[in-house]
Amino acid sequence: MTLTPFETSLYDHLTPFFASHDYALIPDRKQYRQLVDTGFRNVILSASYYEDEVRLEVNFGCRNEQVEQIAQQFLNNLTEYRTDANTVILSIGKFSGFQYFRYKIHSSAELQAVCEQIESFFNEVGFDFLGTACTLATLDRLLNENPNQPCLYVYNQTHRCYKGLIAARLSHNPHFDGLVDSYRHLLTRQTQNPYEQVHFERLVAYLRHYSAN
Repeated sequence: MTLTPFETSLYDHLTPFFASHDYALIPDRKQYRQLVDTGFRNVILSASYYEDEVRLEVNFGCRNEQVEQIAQQFLNNLTEYRTDANTVILSIGKFSGFQYFRYKIHSSAELQAVCEQIESFFNEVGFDFLGTACTLATLDRLLNENPNQPCLYVYNQTHRCYKGLIAARLSHNPHFDGLVDSYRHLLTRQTQNPYEQVHFERLVAYLRHYSAN
């Protein structure tokens, strides 16, 4: 793939930092990724180009392979994207309480300053969050703590219903049946697509008989 000059400069700044924390650059996925026993952790860099500035969004999250192996059987995702799907993902802006925050960059000096801010964020809170986010117990909490409210830690709230329920089952959450009811009603409000209802009920039936090897 061909990198833009901005991306080349961005990666030149950030790669030594992320490499020192065992995150490898995957340019065609526009992300740094660390492989772990449970799946992976990643930091995704998305640039939008305007006449006089570049706006950079930084998302970070992780994939729990056990959750995704189940979820992708029931979600309507394209096959080629299934192995890259995150279980949780959010932006630095959302994590910090700013819904639509982007870094705005007009010069090489500003790029340098932004990269220093990104590194500070991960040193102070980002890596700590990623270090625990994809354990089953933490996923259960992040996805299911407020089942009747939108979840901060995913963008697709429909997928949250599936993945939250899977995390609850794998974590032996005693409120599993209540979560089934909550997410069933939530899906009904979110979409009138009969596909979702049918596949959600198939997931529920699957999880009720699921036994990890």
